[in-house]
Amino acid sequence: MVEINFDGIVGPSHNYAGLSLGNLAATANQGKVAFPRAAALQGVDKMRHNLRLGLAQGVLLPQPRPDRDWLAALGTRAEGAGGLLPAALSASAMWAANAATVSPAPDTSDGRCHLTVANLRTMAHRSHEWPATLAQLRLAFADEAHFAVHGPVPGTFGDEGAANHMRMGAGRDAPGVEIFVYGVSGGPFPARQHVEASRAVARLNRLDPARTLFVQQSEAAIAAGAFHNDVVAVANEHVLFAHEQAFADKEGFYADLRRLLPEAEIVEVPASVISLADAVKSYLFNAQLVTLPEGAMALILPEEARETPSVWAWLEELVAGNGPIRRLCVVDVRQSMANGGGPACLRLRVVADPAHVDPRFMVDEAKLDGIAGCIARHWPEQIAPADLADPKLWQRIEAARGALYELIGLAESG
Repeated sequence: MVEINFDGIVGPSHNYAGLSLGNLAATANQGKVAFPRAAALQGVDKMRHNLRLGLAQGVLLPQPRPDRDWLAALGTRAEGAGGLLPAALSASAMWAANAATVSPAPDTSDGRCHLTVANLRTMAHRSHEWPATLAQLRLAFADEAHFAVHGPVPGTFGDEGAANHMRMGAGRDAPGVEIFVYGVSGGPFPARQHVEASRAVARLNRLDPARTLFVQQSEAAIAAGAFHNDVVAVANEHVLFAHEQAFADKEGFYADLRRLLPEAEIVEVPASVISLADAVKSYLFNAQLVTLPEGAMALILPEEARETPSVWAWLEELVAGNGPIRRLCVVDVRQSMANGGGPACLRLRVVADPAHVDPRFMVDEAKLDGIAGCIARHWPEQIAPADLADPKLWQRIEAARGALYELIGLAESG
């Protein structure tokens, strides 16, 4: 088994509508002109970069936009959607870390990899993503001998997927410790992950209660703009990389983690060196923490981390030391960052044998070349807020998505 990163391809309707309360970048850039073609090509370049590191790479595809089925369920059509139109056109499904919560086979009672689709109920523009996400995951992971794909937790409780979940262990093929991070409050911002949803996902994924932890995110982190745990913490194998103020009871959490995983190594960033504000601005922790084929760990970081002096100085000291993280890799995902999503937001981690995944969802460099060509031909160059009401733009967005699905071989699946 290997870790496969399934990146969301940025959809042709990518725009800055500022719909996500608590996501400081998204609200700060509300109303600006977005560049869907550049955004999608940046995402492809990140996947290409990761392939060249020797990592396994998959894709998840843009969803139908405008979401005409969602609008119809609300009793309207795109032409009359009014204030609902930005939510119906949102390309936020590109952030695949919110697609589902994934538990690999060594952790589950039936020895299969389980995926539970997130309901994303807290934000209207994301709440209608799950049906299309579920359909894609059931195609990609249709091999029921190795995968189980579950529908979402009922909408009473908010679940935002892998962005609030970490898995640690001695290796890919050994039973791990699964960590669900939930929120309670965060000043003016809502907590998006409810503990009841986290507990339900753990049951659906058939996890061992003795090796499952439920950890509260700190109110300070949410108030500072850490709307998901992956803005202040990330884990890989036996390593936890976290901000000092990420968790409400970090000492209790660390003690439980070390009890279950004695080899756990905690790399904590002091608040006195990097403030929560700088951590959120730079998306330091929304890096991909990965194990390279030679065994060393690397952080795949956004350009903004290198441009934040306190962050980059600390990172250079980190990799110069004798710790587990030995390499820094910087990628340009500025269009995603401007809407509040860094390198880790764009990907869903699945530990599995790639041979058991539908090959249409796996990519190599040649396939990425084809995807990039399709994007260059069909994606709008830019979208301004006033453009969202233009039926010609809707037609172009729908045609662009159709061209990509035909290229991938999924046109018959809608």
